[in-house]
Amino acid sequence: MLTKTHSGAMFLLCVLVPSPFAAQPFAARPKPQNYTKSAPAPPHKHPPTSPLLNSSEGLSVISAALESRGPAHSKPDCSHLVHTVYERAGFPYSYVSSSDLYRGVAEFRHVVHPQSGDLVAWPGHVGIVVNPVQNTFFSSLRSGLGVESYSAPYWKERGQPRFYRYAKSPVIARSEKPAHPVLHHSRPMAIPAASHSPAASPI
Repeated sequence: MLTKTHSGAMFLLCVLVPSPFAAQPFAARPKPQNYTKSAPAPPHKHPPTSPLLNSSEGLSVISAALESRGPAHSKPDCSHLVHTVYERAGFPYSYVSSSDLYRGVAEFRHVVHPQSGDLVAWPGHVGIVVNPVQNTFFSSLRSGLGVESYSAPYWKERGQPRFYRYAKSPVIARSEKPAHPVLHHSRPMAIPAASHSPAASPI
């Protein structure tokens, strides 16, 4: 028979020494997850955005545009005019119609605030911004190649224009081209003639 002293000692031993079966659930319990830190995002699959024309390169487009002015009888249509001007300035792209340019193409990025050299486009007509402060643009007009204001009543009636800036390809972005390329006056622009319209030459 156990004495009171032995009974008290056994009670303390049971309290102070945990059973191996009681400790097992704590050892097998998984470590709590930390949900405050999000998982890393997957790598970006799209190519980096191409650099856009800067203001100096935009002025080179204007230089090529103003040098393209010629006799009224050799008036091209607006989309071929813009395409050829950009090629002469050193910024080529695949030819598309003015309606395609208005909807948007891969070689141009839509911008809200235009700069000189950007495209200004309506459904059926396109031009090149000359001075965004004065809202002027260069295009094929009824009187020939010239400059008008896209805030004039006629152009306002055609709807809100969209502005696009040329996105340089990696080859063009790496090249060190001058801000104002030398234009060869002895090489006239080979651009097709266009049909006449009341105030502008579409397509």
